[in-house]
Amino acid sequence: MSRRKKFLSYYKPYLGVFFADMFCAFLAAAISLVNPLIVRYITNNLLTKYNITEAMDIIIKLGVAMVCLALLEMACNFFITNQGHVMGAKIEYDMRNDLFSHLETLSFNYFDNEKTGQLMSRITNDLFDITELLHHGPEDVVISIIKFIGAFIILLQVNVYLTLVVFIVIPIMVVFASIIRRKMKKAFKRNRKEIAEVNARIEDSLSGIRVVKSFANEEQEFQKFKQGNDQFLDSKKQSYFAMAIYHSGLNFLISIINVIVIIGGGLLITKDVINVGDLITFLLYINILVDPIKKLINFTEQFENGITGFERFMDVMEIEPDIKDAENAVELTDVSGNVTFDQVSFKYNDTVNEVFKDISLDVKAGEYVAIVGSSGVGKSTMCSLIPRFYEVSSGTIKIDGKDIKDLTLKSLRNNIGVVQQDVYLFAGSVMDNIRYAKLDATKEEIIEAAKNANAHDFIMELPNGYDTYIGQRGIKLSGGQKQRLSIARVFLKNPPILIFDEATSALDNESEKVVQASLEHLAKNRTTFVIAHRLTTIRNAENILVLTEEGIKEKGTHEELLAMNGVYSSLYQYNLS
Repeated sequence: MSRRKKFLSYYKPYLGVFFADMFCAFLAAAISLVNPLIVRYITNNLLTKYNITEAMDIIIKLGVAMVCLALLEMACNFFITNQGHVMGAKIEYDMRNDLFSHLETLSFNYFDNEKTGQLMSRITNDLFDITELLHHGPEDVVISIIKFIGAFIILLQVNVYLTLVVFIVIPIMVVFASIIRRKMKKAFKRNRKEIAEVNARIEDSLSGIRVVKSFANEEQEFQKFKQGNDQFLDSKKQSYFAMAIYHSGLNFLISIINVIVIIGGGLLITKDVINVGDLITFLLYINILVDPIKKLINFTEQFENGITGFERFMDVMEIEPDIKDAENAVELTDVSGNVTFDQVSFKYNDTVNEVFKDISLDVKAGEYVAIVGSSGVGKSTMCSLIPRFYEVSSGTIKIDGKDIKDLTLKSLRNNIGVVQQDVYLFAGSVMDNIRYAKLDATKEEIIEAAKNANAHDFIMELPNGYDTYIGQRGIKLSGGQKQRLSIARVFLKNPPILIFDEATSALDNESEKVVQASLEHLAKNRTTFVIAHRLTTIRNAENILVLTEEGIKEKGTHEELLAMNGVYSSLYQYNLS
């Protein structure tokens, strides 16, 4: 679908309101053309051809008619302002849903290269401007066309020559607007980028506020923020400079039109070509003619803002997910837990060298496998390939003999539990965070999961127990407490395959022991991959894999690997020192 069709498709669910809005805009514009004609009729006809009594009677009737028209115009404007804006808000709602839903389909690769603040700007600021265009754009164009054409036809009836002289200025306006509009578009596009950068800087600084304060680097962060804010201010200055030229230039040309009418009309009156009533009518219609031009100014600003925002919106929407369900993907059910790596290699999209290559591995159901190696060899990445957080560059990974690329992502990930070193808890209660693994879980199931994770006792000591609000990212909890909640979450999920990604490396010794006990309880009878930083925690693993840049260099039990006196032995001795 082309971008133009995509833009117009958002009107489809609201065509009834849209056409009603356009009809009201048409009616309001038409009514505004009537009043000057009534003034001309009163000035040129009633006051010269009727006696006072007859004239007063007709004027009163005309007054009543004008009041009725004013009420009708008010009703039209109310509908335009109320229902028209609601339609715009609903379109904004739909677009925001589409954008957020699409972002959720993109893989880790995309988010590795994007800033959260930038994405937030696209979901909020950009969409507001798009919907302002979607609502006001067609409405302003309809009103402008009706008023412009209507005023032109009526002015021709009043005096052809004066009308043609006035309309000589119009092409100058069009050329002027076209030139400045291009500059405005460039300036508005830069505004979008700069405010997104400011948002990204704010999000980054506030998310890491504890690190900032611990190093007393508030001034450094402020200077980085100020630099982005200065660039945004500079871009705004450029856009306002273009807007100032646009507004002042068009207003100057509008003033020239009024000068032409006053001077030209005055000369025509002296020659008895038109009368005073016609000049008054002309001046009234010039004001009506100016109104569409002002709407054109507003529309142009909305258009530049909206189209710039829509282009940024479509830049994201047109990104194809690099990881998605195959056309004939099947559900993964009745999982035993056999995991096979067959000649698997991986490299990131923006790099040339592979992180690792030609890894072959066969893990039996229920087996406990530890993966060790120096930092940066791809331990976490290797495990992230199993739930397809990243896609293998070559080779295949199978679960129970089924290629994971032939399985639906949802069913694949539903059967894999991940406990990470950097625990992410959502702002909300303890119960909300555990229930995240199973949205329809009962309170009893949640408590059972917490008990299995050795979390129930500390939860009950919190001010409101399971209903305690834990703050953003669980900031009110200790590292060990947060980790046990994440383990409770996986207990509730109850998956047959587990991945522990250095789950205890950031904890103190006491917390590590409690969490380690929870992890071992969770791992019973499940296929488990443990990425270990502290080698002392995986000495009892059935199989330990030593990963290097060349792939799996060594494998065996703790004792077997020590006896080899190779890479593992060196890592273990380094760990003990």
